Amino acid sequence: MLRWLLRVLGILLGLLLLLLLIVWMLLRGSLAQLDGELVLPGLSAPVSIDRDANGMLTVEAANEADMARALGYVHAQERFFEMDLMRRSAAGELSELFGADALPLDRRMRLHRLRARTVENLDTALGSKRAAVQAYRDGVNAGLAALPVRPWPYLLLRQQPRPWELEDSVLTGLAMYADLQDPTNTRELALARVREVVPPALYALLAHDGSEWDAPLFGQPRGNATLPDAATLDLRALEGAQAKSDGTSAALTPPSAPHRVPLSPAAQERGFGVPPLAAEYFPGSNNFAVAGALTADGRAIIADDMHLNLRAPNIWFRARLRYTEPTAPEGKVDVTGFTLPGLPAVIVGSNTRVAWAFTNSYIDTADYAWLPAGTSLSSHNETIAVAGKSPETLVVRESSWGPVTSENADGSLLALRWAGQLQGAVKLEFADMAKAADLDAALAVADRSGIPAQNLLVGDRKGRIAWRLIGARPDRGGNCNVGGIANAPDAPTLEGASAACPPWTLRTDHAPSLIDPADHRLWTANGRVLDGEALALAGDGGYDFGARAKQIRDGLFARERFTERDLLAIQLDDRALLMERWWKLMRQTLEHSDDPALKRLEAVSREWQGRASIDSVSYRMARGFRGITLDTLQGALLAPAKEALGEGYVAPNLPQLEGVVWPLLSERPAHLLPPQFKSWDALLVDSAQQLERDLAAQEPDLSQRTWGERNTAAICHPVSRALPALFKRWLCMPREPLPGDNNVPRVQGPSFGASERMVVSPGHEADGIVHMPGGQSGHPLSPFWGAGHDDWAQGRPTPFLPGTAKHTLTLRPR
Repeated sequence: MLRWLLRVLGILLGLLLLLLLIVWMLLRGSLAQLDGELVLPGLSAPVSIDRDANGMLTVEAANEADMARALGYVHAQERFFEMDLMRRSAAGELSELFGADALPLDRRMRLHRLRARTVENLDTALGSKRAAVQAYRDGVNAGLAALPVRPWPYLLLRQQPRPWELEDSVLTGLAMYADLQDPTNTRELALARVREVVPPALYALLAHDGSEWDAPLFGQPRGNATLPDAATLDLRALEGAQAKSDGTSAALTPPSAPHRVPLSPAAQERGFGVPPLAAEYFPGSNNFAVAGALTADGRAIIADDMHLNLRAPNIWFRARLRYTEPTAPEGKVDVTGFTLPGLPAVIVGSNTRVAWAFTNSYIDTADYAWLPAGTSLSSHNETIAVAGKSPETLVVRESSWGPVTSENADGSLLALRWAGQLQGAVKLEFADMAKAADLDAALAVADRSGIPAQNLLVGDRKGRIAWRLIGARPDRGGNCNVGGIANAPDAPTLEGASAACPPWTLRTDHAPSLIDPADHRLWTANGRVLDGEALALAGDGGYDFGARAKQIRDGLFARERFTERDLLAIQLDDRALLMERWWKLMRQTLEHSDDPALKRLEAVSREWQGRASIDSVSYRMARGFRGITLDTLQGALLAPAKEALGEGYVAPNLPQLEGVVWPLLSERPAHLLPPQFKSWDALLVDSAQQLERDLAAQEPDLSQRTWGERNTAAICHPVSRALPALFKRWLCMPREPLPGDNNVPRVQGPSFGASERMVVSPGHEADGIVHMPGGQSGHPLSPFWGAGHDDWAQGRPTPFLPGTAKHTLTLRPR
């Protein structure tokens, strides 16, 4: 019996080893080819592809088309699955891969019919870059076909990859629109509904558009809100239901829930011990620059860190692209930076003469319009393929304003117009940044670039710097209602605005700019940049709270000489300037309390390290205290609207709430105290008690509740969430504590933060610095899986330019 059992065990072990060998061979079959020679049809001349130790690419080609073909080949071999996700997310085609779970996302995006619109507007999108994009497409499909085994995620999903098409590169650009903007325009709609049902003084508090932390390039900080007196607004007298109207506003029926639902501040803080959802953060970035007057040799320096959801591999792909181009200075392009797989271009980087960088602008890029019953509509049947199930048909009704999102009882309609839907949203002329000779040439490229509206910073090798609002922005004509529902009956309009607004188009030229600033410094961090008439035209799409921008601006004015290392230090600044006053307020709440729970908090929060550092207990507690307090006060201010609107209530995102809450806590007016509390002290005690319960729920020893425990990396491959925990860890970056937070320059969350860091001076790229989390390759067996990630996590400077070639692949024409 023992011999029989041993034989059976041996057979089973052999079968297991055979299975593991098969899996191993299948996985290795989708690894990119790194060395050797191969034929790539369509090339006009040989192309050399070098990779350094981190997998950074150097492409040497005879012309732009050959470069694009070779780049497409490499992108496909290293990142085809991620490219597929980009095009599918924009087009609403994820369910074809992932099944019914992805249907809510697909329905949300199919409303915009982006694939159909892209095909219709393809000539505008490609412009003079059609040949390059065609070459890129052919390179992508050749690279995919050359893999012995389809990319490994398709094996897990039991799916086949679909060839790359010309329109898919445009959809890649539109995927960034959907990530950086809100395709459902939820915030504007939610505020419009609130405005209809609350007293004007209450709405003024909720819609206050700044704080003492503002750091715009134009105009002055808004400052904190001025609180209304008791005769103007008594929050306790409202009792939650005594609103301005009965709450029935047929024109403002909300659409389906957005993909990215903002978490309340308290909900963010109550994720102690587990990674918070990336939805608690919002896509943004930091960029800043110093002109040659502030450097030893007259060089301009550009710094950039773009904040996005983090994954493995990273969204970006580092490359240096070198090729002959007759229209470039000296007939040669040499551009280095971050490419976006799906597009044959460097998105941010330096071309030895010009360096450029972005942050999301948060201008207003969408409007709802009320349409009367009987409005002429067209109808489109959108078929959504669903893995494992029958297809679903979504009927999209279109008006001249855009797709209809809802129909009211009286037959009137609500239609949505969003920049991403329109002709000119994507124009790949932006790729010409690679050959811009100086600052003026770069700004000329910006004028014809169709990208999501961004804050562009540019510096050239002469030491000049400039800011410009780049990308597609609504051309509303200057007299239409911005920030409400266009054409709605009895809807309030802005001063001087027209209640009757025609559908708008897009423009990219004549954008606001600031060129050669007198103080030789520029900065943006997703907050309000503009003021006056320019701001009125751009609108407010939800500008971020200004603490990051202010801290960056103050860092730039703290010295008169800069190097690349100095700008990196600002990027890595995790000083908790905002949170210090909240720590002091928490300490005042705790120090004289007899509550045993609050005594425990008091004992472990006495030392203030002053940073969002991984070992700080006090930072974590101050942050949690602030979040719970903001949530309590936001809930109280919105309670009348919630009561009046009932099921039609949609909570608006209020990024400037600090500018309202701090005056409330400083002045403590009885008429604005939430009704459930007897005093403002009682409200603060309640926040502290809630915080203690959240912390103690993990274990009684509060001294172990550090910020690093809360802010632990959770950066994984997209398919990892479908795998058992035993295998999931192989598809994730190391789970390590991260310094930084969302209101300091060093933005680092568990799965959100700086998707890259770049500090570079055009003409001095050898002195440049770069970081990138998640690595270059999408294959966990690749030597470039996670390469460079630890340098990002630790903030170690690494070279902007590629290092010594470790692998060389030569592509030859047929």
